[in-house]
Amino acid sequence: MHALYNLLYLKNVQNIPEILKIQKAFYKSQKTKNLNYRLSILKSLKKEILDKEQAILDALYNDFKKSNFETFISEFGLVISELNLAIKNLKKWAKPKRVKSSLLTFPSKDYIYKDPYGNVLIIAPWNYPFLLALEPLIMAIAAGNTVVLKPSELTQSTSKIITQIIKNVFLEDLAISIEGGVETSTELLAQKWDYIFFTGSTKVGKIVAEAAAKNLTPVTLELGGKSPCIIDETVNLNLVAKRLAWGKYFNGGQTCIAPDYVIVKSDIKEKLIDNLKKEIIKMYGNTPEKSNDLPRIINKNNTLRLKKLIENQDVIFGGHIVEDENYISPTLINAPSLDSTLMSEEIFGPILPILDYKTYEDIESIIYGLDKPLSLYIFSNNKSFADFILNSFNFGGGVVNDVLVHFGNHKLPFGGIGGSGMGQYHGKHGFDTFSHHKSVMKRGNWIDPSFRYPPYRGKLNLLKKIFKFLG
Repeated sequence: MHALYNLLYLKNVQNIPEILKIQKAFYKSQKTKNLNYRLSILKSLKKEILDKEQAILDALYNDFKKSNFETFISEFGLVISELNLAIKNLKKWAKPKRVKSSLLTFPSKDYIYKDPYGNVLIIAPWNYPFLLALEPLIMAIAAGNTVVLKPSELTQSTSKIITQIIKNVFLEDLAISIEGGVETSTELLAQKWDYIFFTGSTKVGKIVAEAAAKNLTPVTLELGGKSPCIIDETVNLNLVAKRLAWGKYFNGGQTCIAPDYVIVKSDIKEKLIDNLKKEIIKMYGNTPEKSNDLPRIINKNNTLRLKKLIENQDVIFGGHIVEDENYISPTLINAPSLDSTLMSEEIFGPILPILDYKTYEDIESIIYGLDKPLSLYIFSNNKSFADFILNSFNFGGGVVNDVLVHFGNHKLPFGGIGGSGMGQYHGKHGFDTFSHHKSVMKRGNWIDPSFRYPPYRGKLNLLKKIFKFLG
């Protein structure tokens, strides 16, 4: 039954074109367009994931030393929620939507059909390796596509459990997980897909977009960037520090929507720093290295990259690094130069630079000097100030008076803008992303006005009146 998997692991990359050929043939069979078939697959996937809950938790711990709590709230629980949502709503989402007809096309009945794209490639990242592989997979299958999933090679334990889950649930002609490194990704991108969904760095996102452009393949790029957190003087600093420290150091700071840096009103900067130090100690103790709740950096290369970022910086808290254990303590940096590497690239680790502002122009000069961020956060009890900031800058999504939590609402589309990505997903938005919205008009035959047919002499004034009415 799983002969293709055995063949794949014997010859690996060379078999990717054959896999795609088999999936193309299966898609053409029309079986994936059957809603009951899709539902049965999603229900089987849910059962398999629930059965493997502990194995999934263990895999994430092996890769990150990530606590069961963080894994459940940020990965396992969200995947089950997404499955529940798709199973409950699939028939409603997939139903053709009737739209109002136009006077120009009278008589007609007009619809929007939700068609699958066809053969989909999903490339998943390492920072939330289970969630960000399974969530797009779920919605791609729900929408009626076939899927080739490439999990991250950096999270070997999690990638293996993902591959096992997919192998147990899916026939290879519908979905398959292909593990491997850069060579595998390169070969996958060399194929002609109907849709590509990529989550990862902006640098690699550009490579994916270039490969997709060769075949005019539509893409969703979920990238990252430097997400600012703006704090004014109207806030409760105890609460701000608690929420900010939680969001920044969650998953060891390896979160694409984590607050990348703080811009705080200069009058309260020192108080904020004091409160942040207290909250970090409350959460992780005086020796965070011993905490069971602080995940490790994914590998040594990233540990060394982060170590270099804080060299010659004003470290006002933390900064402890154990290279052999890929450990970096929660760290605060005071007033880094805007042209430093720390402020020119996404940090993706437990390091928080703290800048200050006196005027709106100070905020503007910092944010406009960087790419459009994936997220933006504001802590303020001044509604006018918060609304002004929200309306002043482009960003993927954001929160007023908290961080990260917008990701948890499936009714909010999630995605970036500019350098932080393109396209969006989550819940029904994910189903729509993997669906082509096909316009269909069903014309009536009981009347056929001669107005549109030549000769046109004497009809122009009437046509102008019709268009004026339509406007």
